[in-house]
Amino acid sequence: MKTLRWTIHDLELLPDDGKRYEIIDGELYVSKQPDWQHQLVCFQLAALLKAWSEQSEAGLANLGPGIIFTDDTNVVPDVVWISRERLKTALWEDGKLHSCPELVVEVLSPGSTNERRDREVKLKLYSRRGAEEYWIVNWQEQRLEVYRRQEGILELDKTLSEADTLQSPTLPGFRCRVGQFFARF
Repeated sequence: MKTLRWTIHDLELLPDDGKRYEIIDGELYVSKQPDWQHQLVCFQLAALLKAWSEQSEAGLANLGPGIIFTDDTNVVPDVVWISRERLKTALWEDGKLHSCPELVVEVLSPGSTNERRDREVKLKLYSRRGAEEYWIVNWQEQRLEVYRRQEGILELDKTLSEADTLQSPTLPGFRCRVGQFFARF
């Protein structure tokens, strides 16, 4: 029995219906449009990374960029940070990244399927593709899991709560309280 493998060309045929379509190793993943709190956490985190990036001039943060690794692996992480040096080769004429940023962040969406994709499938993908760090933000529990590259793969380095301070060897001089991600309204 032949297995269907989705490609980037198949994505072009899907409707523009507000859903997020991603392909990882030929498998299609569909997510609902993120909710207000999810997007607010993404925005807060990107703003903190942007402020540090402007001071350090080391790179750029962005929200929801498309990353095309191969014809059958195309993802849209919530937030990324990429060095200016890596950006020179990663950003192609199509306006998409074609190699992995140093830092990739996923903010968990409700549901076991979404959580499994971020904790297992995307962790393996970003590990294979060369991310230096991968952060998984659980806004419901106000917790951050920090995965760092160790001996060639991303491994859980620490889990931080809202009162903890986040520092990163990938982002020298960056520090913030994890609770700053979780704006109150």
